[in-house]
Amino acid sequence: MSKIEGERAFLPVNIAVLTVSDSRTLEDDKSGITLAERIEGAGHKVAERAIVKDEVAAITAKVKEWIDDADVDVVIATGGTGVTGRDVTPEAFDAIYEKHIPGFGELFRMLSYDKIKTSTIQSRAGAGVTRGTYLFCLPGSPGACRDAWDDILVHQLDSRTRPCNFVELMPRLMEHLR
Repeated sequence: MSKIEGERAFLPVNIAVLTVSDSRTLEDDKSGITLAERIEGAGHKVAERAIVKDEVAAITAKVKEWIDDADVDVVIATGGTGVTGRDVTPEAFDAIYEKHIPGFGELFRMLSYDKIKTSTIQSRAGAGVTRGTYLFCLPGSPGACRDAWDDILVHQLDSRTRPCNFVELMPRLMEHLR
């Protein structure tokens, strides 16, 4: 298990939350609300929240907008990671990633197995990084969002987590462009 050591300062990050859904609104978006509450509870800032339809073009347009925004460090999407015909979030994200972070999806499914057993195989949760912005796509259930945040992201987005974390790598994410 990761541990936090006090000699490092906590560095809040700006996180945009994207819900992919044909039917939800900001008011009834339980997964987006769950993520926003956890993000703020951990001391980070919710830079923006939005909902887009389950369409690759809509997803990629919003994610690219946030990648171009210097005030967004991380994008977390919820919804559209299953295997039905309307589930296209992983395809949209795959078209954007410069680098995949395969361990995120692998770890998410491993942890999820303890709760939902073999049903976790239906999740195509994933992560990557593009132009200095971390990108995560999570299933659309509040439980899956809680699990991803509480068991993985809260630690990796905390600059104090040892032995390493995503935040400490942020200054180096654009080295290839220098």
